[in-house]
Amino acid sequence: MNNTLTNRFREIYGREAEGLYFAPGRVNLIGEHVDYNGGLVFPCALSFGTYLLAARRDDKKTAFTTLNFDHAATRDESAFTTKPATWEKYPLGVMKEFAAKGFDPWGYDLLFFGDMPNGASLSSSASIEMVTAIMLNDQLGANIDPVELALMSQRAENLFVGMNSGIMDQFASAMGKENHAIALDCATLAFEWVPLAMEGVSVVIANTNKQRKLVDSKYNERRSECEEAARLIARRRPLNALCELSPEEFEALAGEITHPTILRRARHAVTEHARVKEAIVALKGGDLQRFGRLMNESHRSLKEDYEVTGIELDTLAGEAQRLDGVLGSRMTGAGFGGCTVSLVASDAVPSFIATLGERYTRRVGLTADFYIARVGNGARKIENVRQSILC
Repeated sequence: MNNTLTNRFREIYGREAEGLYFAPGRVNLIGEHVDYNGGLVFPCALSFGTYLLAARRDDKKTAFTTLNFDHAATRDESAFTTKPATWEKYPLGVMKEFAAKGFDPWGYDLLFFGDMPNGASLSSSASIEMVTAIMLNDQLGANIDPVELALMSQRAENLFVGMNSGIMDQFASAMGKENHAIALDCATLAFEWVPLAMEGVSVVIANTNKQRKLVDSKYNERRSECEEAARLIARRRPLNALCELSPEEFEALAGEITHPTILRRARHAVTEHARVKEAIVALKGGDLQRFGRLMNESHRSLKEDYEVTGIELDTLAGEAQRLDGVLGSRMTGAGFGGCTVSLVASDAVPSFIATLGERYTRRVGLTADFYIARVGNGARKIENVRQSILC
């Protein structure tokens, strides 16, 4: 398109936008499916995500339009009860969280635009939630801090959307910092920005382009299995979440779990948490080879113990691990499709993309998309609403 977002807003709503906001997606370098198990994760915010243009209306309805889908809708507060199944459920859930705090979130024309692939496990839904939260916080003068906005967005996804996600996605979108990853303790929300000292190494994201089905239900199923494992272990040892256990403690208590599937789910959560701790130490020490090996081990655990990969992700990660210049490769996100993340020597990136893309298509029959990740800042208002943003 040749028009800017501001021009599109004018075309759709017949007036000027009053505010422009942005919230990034994220990629998790290591630490998958441990956020809701009370563990450490290690995500970073990306330079792409979701933009939102907004303007006040004179009534108490809100219009939702996106340039990424055909569906648009105008809703009123009855939508909090009817819970539409369409994409606007994500911003509506955030609006309901503001209403619960005593604010009136209604009366806006909204235009969303995402420059990230939807359904790629890069947290497009969390970026929609966070950009809505940033917009309402500004428009309503609510003065809510970013961490609480992330928690409100998580509650929106859990309680309104019905996806029992942990805090990682929304937190990374809210608190990202350019050229840094976030070491986040999901049990306490204590965090540390860790510089991505990766001279000569690039972070490459590969999108399987597999249409993901049943990911929400399988995600909720995995969470339920981990909660059951924690409940069983807590009969012998006080325990709030699986990641309170070291791998050694887990093995000593594993006999409490008699179901082999639940045992494997718990083993992944505990060992993945240990890998995150080790990976952060490795990065701080400049040992990227060790970091890469931990990424490979993470993928193996997600494949064998957590069973959330599939032929598409396994092909991308497995073939990547065999290529020259690759330090490590793993799936990232919820799984069942989506993306892998790889550490690749920068001078090997062109051959990496060409070779891996050809092997993936030959084996799976799909075409992968590749992105060299640029790590950016967290959700924010963009002050110059009239700046040119090509859509």
